[in-house]
Amino acid sequence: MTVLGTDFDPRVFRDTLGHYASGITIITGTDEEGPIGFTCQSFYSVSMDPPLVSFSVMTNSTTYPRIRETGRFAVNVLSHHQHTVSNQFAKKGTDKWAGIDWQPTQAGNPVIADTLMWLDCEIWAEHEAGDHQIVIGRVNEISPAEWHRHEPLLFFKGRYRHLRDADDLAS
Repeated sequence: MTVLGTDFDPRVFRDTLGHYASGITIITGTDEEGPIGFTCQSFYSVSMDPPLVSFSVMTNSTTYPRIRETGRFAVNVLSHHQHTVSNQFAKKGTDKWAGIDWQPTQAGNPVIADTLMWLDCEIWAEHEAGDHQIVIGRVNEISPAEWHRHEPLLFFKGRYRHLRDADDLAS
């Protein structure tokens, strides 16, 4: 058993956390310069009443402060075939929106085409947490049922993965 004291290798910690499979999202917004967004792996639901969700973002993000200024954002949950979209939005200093088809929510936040689902939110609260900021958003609009036709893109042990039915594992 590895016991963590005050000093341990951050890479070992990160690799250990990589054993938790998660979905991949693109957090988007729009400001006077146009659409903005970044890849985000740490997303989850918080409350049903009121409808709240949360994501975490690095404190040194250059994109999130622009989203914070608008007070609103959209969460785009990526589909199994959108790993290139995830990679594109994870890169700094590039045109993240090159070749990306999107449409605005009622509040004007970008919804990326062909995602698994999306939520449009206003910022409810923010909390400092080490080298990250925890952002809680109140959901104001959600993707319609007919939007939900794909499987999710997953991230596990440093790689993109896909779901496989348990029945497929038995054969």
